[in-house]
Amino acid sequence: MKELLIKGNGKDEFFIEEGCFILEMWNTPEDGEVSIAQARVSPGVTTVFHRLKDTVERYVIMEGTGLVEVGGLSPTEVGVGDVVIIPRSTPQRITNTGDSDLIFLCICTPRFVPEEYETIANLP
Repeated sequence: MKELLIKGNGKDEFFIEEGCFILEMWNTPEDGEVSIAQARVSPGVTTVFHRLKDTVERYVIMEGTGLVEVGGLSPTEVGVGDVVIIPRSTPQRITNTGDSDLIFLCICTPRFVPEEYETIANLP
């Protein structure tokens, strides 16, 4: 891979049925080792329980506060600077508990591809 600088414009954000907005910052087959997206969850919203089958995901909380539910861990409050590690195939969701948007980076290894995403029904 060569040196590269990607300028973000913030205009390509889109809503997903999971219940949040996504801004893909880096996700290309030329760099299959990692992808980076910014997620934005509106106040009071809880995302749908889901998992990434063969992908490890990390949430890096950039703004706001939330309640994260990951695998067998007790629901835990998160805030700016916190990092949440989500192993492969682990159920996860997050709730925005604040009055402003909850914004976090989603760093996936290997890179996120839609085929890895699976909604999980019948969880509380």
